[in-house]
Amino acid sequence: MIDSPLLYLLSIAAIAAFFGIAERFERSRFLFDYLPAVVLIYAVSMVCAQAGFWERSEAILDSYRTAKGNLLPAMLFLMLLSVDLRRFVKLGSRLLAAYASATLSLIVAFVTVFVLFGFSKEEAGLFAALAGSWMGGTANMLAVGGAMQVDETSMGYALAVDAVCYTVWVAFLLALVPFAARFSRWSGAPHDMERGFEPGCACTIGPKRYWLLLGSALVVALLTRWLADRLPGLSATTWTVVLATLAGIAGSFSPLGRIGGSREISGTMLLLLVALIGSRADLGSFADVPRYIAAGFAILFVHALILVAAARRFRLDLFSIGVASLANIGGVASAPILASAYHRSLAGVAVLMAVVGYLVGTFGGLLVGSLLKWIAA
Repeated sequence: MIDSPLLYLLSIAAIAAFFGIAERFERSRFLFDYLPAVVLIYAVSMVCAQAGFWERSEAILDSYRTAKGNLLPAMLFLMLLSVDLRRFVKLGSRLLAAYASATLSLIVAFVTVFVLFGFSKEEAGLFAALAGSWMGGTANMLAVGGAMQVDETSMGYALAVDAVCYTVWVAFLLALVPFAARFSRWSGAPHDMERGFEPGCACTIGPKRYWLLLGSALVVALLTRWLADRLPGLSATTWTVVLATLAGIAGSFSPLGRIGGSREISGTMLLLLVALIGSRADLGSFADVPRYIAAGFAILFVHALILVAAARRFRLDLFSIGVASLANIGGVASAPILASAYHRSLAGVAVLMAVVGYLVGTFGGLLVGSLLKWIAA
């Protein structure tokens, strides 16, 4: 049993590093196509916790809180540096309409399913975190979950629903690609597809730029936490998330936003955060997972119905609504794959939509959480 805070953090880093590196090997791609690294990291950390691998002492709990509290704002800041709102606005009316329809339909779907399934106010945070993921990514899930004080076990529920429903949804959207022409005839969409930019190179950034990005992120984490403790109205964690998000948006317009590699560093921080949260989860409470997974598929069903109606109303093609949907639910990792199935030159459009989701996901998840809590009150 590990009782040293330093060894605890080192073991957490080892778990995150193992699966983070393994995901990049071609031979292991078949596993990670169905079980993303974040899910496996969470599961292994949770099993280690249940097996008593780490002592549940006050010292280890303090190191957990310190690491999580500083990694979250630093990750959010770096993640949002790659958002380019100016390019997003230039996508074109049809693609913007598709993206807005996908995001708004998810909000409606979460509220509808929450009411139909009769979930309680205590479960609102879980679905808010899932909404953050399905409008942005796993990083947004952690940000929303932290802001709404979702416990580690409920975050495990959200990760499980995300993994299962996401896998099925990707397969479903890819299976629809051959029906694109028929769908366009039904919706009345023009035949030409709007071409986007080619995604930029995420090249090796070198030690100077690496430490500049990392140092800036740590400074932002320190300042946002200091300010959050002094601002009224919201909890300190919520203020931290909001301030880090705003700092990231501001940074995207500065020279920092033009330095490649911020997404890679924030991705490493994300894996560490998932491992930390898994180390505090309770394996015995996972009996309710099937109910939440059923709710997840119901949310996707409502989302699909609204998107099809929007396609008919705005004359959108299957590419536009499919990529907009996967840019929300799947993110940067999967949306370009679907776009490339239509045409390789369209991958950049999917990347841009997914990256903007990093900004939308946090605020969208918090909005969903507020609505669900108000409904359940």
